[in-house]
Amino acid sequence: MADDQHEEVSKKVSAEEEIRRGITVMRRVIQGRSRGIILDVYWNNQGQLIEPNGHTLTSFIGALVRNEIPITCDDWRNKELNESKEKIWSEIKRCFNIEEERRGFCMKLAGKLLRGFRTFLSSKFLKDADDNFMDAELPKKYESLISAEEWEAFKSKRQDPVFQRISATNRERASSPAYPYRKGRVGYGRLEQSMLQKEESSETSLPAHVLWKEARVGKSGVPQEEVLHVYQKCEELSQSLSPDDTKGILSRALDVPEYSGRVRGKGFGVTPTSLSIKKGKAPSNRELHARLEAMQAELDALRREREASASTVYRDASDKNSINCTFQPNIPEGIFHCQLYLSSPYYRMVGKGKVHNVSGVLLHTRELPAGCLKVSVDIAVEPNAALPYPSDDSDATTVHEAVGSFVAWPTNLICVGYETPTKSKSKDNAIPRHTESTVSRKELQENEVSNASAQQKKEVSNASARVKSSGAKKTVARKKPTTKYRSCLRTFLEMTDIPTGGVRTVHMEVGIFGFDYDQMIGNEDFMQVFSHEEIGVTVVNTYIRFLYDKLMRPNGLDVSFGFLAPATVNLGLILSRPDTVTEYVLRILMDNKDAEKLFFIPFNTGGHWLLLAINPIREIVYYLDSLGNDWTTYPDMKVLIDTVLQAFRAQRDIQTSRRGANSITWIKVACPQQRNQIDCGYFMLRFMRDTLALGRLMIPTDYFEEFKCAFYTKDQVDEIKEEWCQFMIELNVLFINLCN
Repeated sequence: MADDQHEEVSKKVSAEEEIRRGITVMRRVIQGRSRGIILDVYWNNQGQLIEPNGHTLTSFIGALVRNEIPITCDDWRNKELNESKEKIWSEIKRCFNIEEERRGFCMKLAGKLLRGFRTFLSSKFLKDADDNFMDAELPKKYESLISAEEWEAFKSKRQDPVFQRISATNRERASSPAYPYRKGRVGYGRLEQSMLQKEESSETSLPAHVLWKEARVGKSGVPQEEVLHVYQKCEELSQSLSPDDTKGILSRALDVPEYSGRVRGKGFGVTPTSLSIKKGKAPSNRELHARLEAMQAELDALRREREASASTVYRDASDKNSINCTFQPNIPEGIFHCQLYLSSPYYRMVGKGKVHNVSGVLLHTRELPAGCLKVSVDIAVEPNAALPYPSDDSDATTVHEAVGSFVAWPTNLICVGYETPTKSKSKDNAIPRHTESTVSRKELQENEVSNASAQQKKEVSNASARVKSSGAKKTVARKKPTTKYRSCLRTFLEMTDIPTGGVRTVHMEVGIFGFDYDQMIGNEDFMQVFSHEEIGVTVVNTYIRFLYDKLMRPNGLDVSFGFLAPATVNLGLILSRPDTVTEYVLRILMDNKDAEKLFFIPFNTGGHWLLLAINPIREIVYYLDSLGNDWTTYPDMKVLIDTVLQAFRAQRDIQTSRRGANSITWIKVACPQQRNQIDCGYFMLRFMRDTLALGRLMIPTDYFEEFKCAFYTKDQVDEIKEEWCQFMIELNVLFINLCN
């Protein structure tokens, strides 16, 4: 009887000790519980603990596990710990409003925190400054948590040769990480939450490589050059790899083996299972052979469709102020991947998605507009491009706003199977509408255009005869691109005094190069385009005016992109007046120091055009050279650009480490390469055009997937000429803007 009473008293004392110990753990949480306050906890869509109360729950679990689990426990999966684990979970549920399904996460977190506590004790009390073992006494601070016997057993295990060997290996591996984590106790989950809140984004998650890079940005706010290289590679891979790729973009960029059950760049709590990443069994040879046969059949079908569409009758679009797409694709019945195009202010692809060519289909319970099909927009290539038919139900007016929804799209601007439509020759009058002074010569101009066109056919016929007589190999004839604007402009030019020395001007407003002036243009400049000669700075500047008027301002890209004047930034001036060049470039960069922007520098080396694209905030310089050279060919150019970026950094008062002081990143882009000694200027202009068409601030090292090719064809070069000539006609430069 006495023994029973003694046992009962012992149980009460033990319970009182547990309660007393519980009160000392996270006092605010325990006191809140006693007042009936149960804290809510929150999780992101990947199952990670976030704020509010995420940090509180983590600290509470750490305190519980230090109280309940002995430090001599080396195997968290030991079944003897089940009772203690149950007690930990019970305490968590008493203080936090948490679902039963979160138990697994909390127990894994508890095991992680216990390992961290053991590591802390060993590093803090059992090692000296040289990492040698010390036979230390039990710290008084932890006498309430650790018994003397546990402490002695803990020290004994730390001196075990097997443990020492494993510890040394792990310590060496972790001593000099190539990309150290710099966010302290803030995990990936809470880091992602803070980034989304800061950007006021409606997204629920961020790509792993974006989180990975941000987690390696220290107090300076500037990532290391090595981190930027990995991030850049991830951006490139993200355009070619499927989001469901089992290895992951970040792992491929780092080129490291992946551990089972780990998702790199996402942090604790995220597993392949939580992301629904399934690792499939490697296919057999028979399965691979079957897949190859199926792919070959698809390719044959696509080839037949292309041959059929090549014979389709084209119609000219009604917009005379642009080179319109008149492609009328043969879209089969069903649902297919497609590209979405617009024809004004110039022909280009603006999105990708799926076309739903199904009989009886409706768009938001309404009939489709005439000549349109229902499409779902999946990718916005040009986010700010206006929809041809804005959606009344979703209030979407741009391609970006329509992502994930259905819209109506003109059939003649849909390309099935990611095939690029072909532009047709115009059958309408090639002369656009002009001012009254130009219209007065309308009849004469029409006759001149007709004569020029006949003369052009004659020249082509003669050229063909010369090729045939010279014994050249016979090649398949390609459809000749339209030359209507070049023909018109040349006809107009001959009606003026420009061929005999007259000069005109094109106004260049301050938003283009940072200063306001009138660009003089004469007969030599027009003949460079008409005769396919090497283009000079005047043609380059006026084409930049075209890009500014037609691509940048209408689409709001002038806040993300800018130009530097090639007449001011070139190799000749860098060698003769470097201070002038430095002052100009630095002024332009400082005028735009508060926003990330990509600046184009059409750079002339004295006989060759190349393109520099500079992101001064990220200190990245993209180098695009159609001759395949790299920046070491022009060391004075590199020195000046590096000097300007370092001065820009200093004036923005950005602090960097001594190692990061010279961390400016130069990236050579594998851009299309010219095949003669003339086209460098046209290639350089097209590099800028391609970048603006996509609206991206980062240029992949192997160039944009949408425009990737070994070289630009003659037709692609002629597109630049046609755009320039059309723009000169629209500005009415020849007849109005006379230069006295």
